[in-house]
Amino acid sequence: MKILAAADIHGDSRLTKKLAEQAKKEHVDLVVLCGDVLGWATETKNIIKPFKDVNKKVIIIPGNWDDFSSLDAVGNLYKVYNLHGHTLTFEGVSFFGAGGASDSPGPGVITERELYQKLKSAHDKVPKDTKKIMLTHMHPYKSKSEFSGIHGSKAITNAMTSFKPALLMHGHIHEGAGFEEILNGVRVINVSRHGRILEV
Repeated sequence: MKILAAADIHGDSRLTKKLAEQAKKEHVDLVVLCGDVLGWATETKNIIKPFKDVNKKVIIIPGNWDDFSSLDAVGNLYKVYNLHGHTLTFEGVSFFGAGGASDSPGPGVITERELYQKLKSAHDKVPKDTKKIMLTHMHPYKSKSEFSGIHGSKAITNAMTSFKPALLMHGHIHEGAGFEEILNGVRVINVSRHGRILEV
């Protein structure tokens, strides 16, 4: 499966048009947006539509600057999958996740306890014998993205240890976009707002 993953778009419709063109050119099967999709809700128009215009399946999760209900409304309008506390199995790969952040301001603030419970609730719905990919907005504790001085989420790190996904994709720390590492046996990628092509 070929994926275009991005995060931290912050309502930039010019960027989503470029990402949609990239998704079409690269023949991706799925677009994954790891939070701060609408950002501070300054713009919702043409954030999801460009991907639907090129017939791409889209998964989203909220970031700390996304209002949860606004992102739900946009998701429902364009029939995309919001995986905040949910799972989606596509071509033998199960995606599960939780958005928001516990370390930052904004309408998408979530406690560490809530973040873990959302991830657990999502993981509980994952079918057996599928490859698992975890999606969050925030970075895990002790990840490379902590170079910025902002500590990551222990809830995410604990979920990685408990649920053992093959891959964790996140955003949140813009300066760490593109960082990739193996943490607790899990491949962790801070996806770029400019798009990262992955094959899983």
